Amino acid sequence: MSALAWTDELVLNQPELDHTHEEFVALLNRYADTLDRGEDALPAFKELLAHTEEHFAMEERWMAATGFEPENCHSSQHAMVLNVMREVVRYAEDLGDREPLAIVRTELSQWFPGHAEMMDAALVYTMEQRGFDPTTGECRDPIRAAGSAEAKAADTVSACGSTSCGH
Repeated sequence: MSALAWTDELVLNQPELDHTHEEFVALLNRYADTLDRGEDALPAFKELLAHTEEHFAMEERWMAATGFEPENCHSSQHAMVLNVMREVVRYAEDLGDREPLAIVRTELSQWFPGHAEMMDAALVYTMEQRGFDPTTGECRDPIRAAGSAEAKAADTVSACGSTSCGH
């Protein structure tokens, strides 16, 4: 049984991010299928973790380029998820405890849609508003292109797109 279905609700109309998200869902399902078959799911989980590290690093670069504050709640959520995933690997490898592998499957499946629909959608919106090209890494927004510290400070994004964190 798949952990999460790739649906139109997850599409953000940003091709590179949508492709990365679709890969995330496929890797999450591969890891879940391995669990369902009773096989060692750690290799599949580590593959998901490696992909997630690259995925989040890409988003972090985009946030930096479009003016998100370094300590925004989107980045904080990335750090939290990666910390949990790394702890699952540590438990499995260092402590021989495979139970967290089964628990985190459900948690990731429940977390991802909301994260994509709120936080990633806010990032895509900001990218569009600023004319950010993820291929070149350049913004066409004249305020950001002006280069002054004052213009950049006035144009910094501190919101994450979530109503639950107060930012």
